[in-house]
Amino acid sequence: MEGHIFNLPNFLSLLRIILIPWFLYFYHSGNFTVAIVLMIIAVLSDWFDGRAARWTNEVSEMGKILDPLADKLCLASAALYFLWIGKLPLWFVLFAILRDVLIFSGAAYIRYRHSVLTTSLWPGKWAVGFVSMMFITMVWPHPFFNRYHLQEFFMYLSVLMLFYSFVEYCVRFYRIQKGGGDMQA
Repeated sequence: MEGHIFNLPNFLSLLRIILIPWFLYFYHSGNFTVAIVLMIIAVLSDWFDGRAARWTNEVSEMGKILDPLADKLCLASAALYFLWIGKLPLWFVLFAILRDVLIFSGAAYIRYRHSVLTTSLWPGKWAVGFVSMMFITMVWPHPFFNRYHLQEFFMYLSVLMLFYSFVEYCVRFYRIQKGGGDMQA
C-alpha cells in the first residue's frame, strides 16, 4: 500500500536531515555530549524509519527517496566536516561521497528512464551502519575506542561494505537497464 507523504517514517528521515547542522554546531563548539546524543538519535531514526514504514503500512514513494537522501546527506556532511578538522583522510571522503553521488544518479536515471523507484539494498544498509559506527567512535571520546583502533577498524570495514554495496547497486541498475529482473527494486 502506498502511504501518505506526512507520516512517521518520513518524519524520521526529515529529522535526520534537520539534525545535521545541529550535530555539527554542537560538536564544533565542543559540546560532545549533545553531539553524541544527536548522532545516536540520527542513527536510531535511520534504523527505525524503515521498520516503522513496514509496521504501519506507510511505505511511500517520498520515503523511498527521502530515506536514502537523508543517509547520503548525513554521511557527506559528517565526512566533509571530519575531513576539515583532520579526523578523516581525503581518500575516504572522496570515495564515500563519489559512491553516493553515483548511486543516487543511477537511481535517478533508472527512475526517469524506466519508471522504477529503487530502494536501498541490505549491503548499503550495512555500509551505512559501519560508517555510523566509525562516526560514533570519532565523536565519543572514550579511551576504549582509541586503544583498540576502532575508528580505523570501522573505516576500513566501511570501505569494504561501501564498495561491495556499490557493486550490488551497479548490478541492479544494469539488470533494470537491460530489462531483466529486479524490476520491483
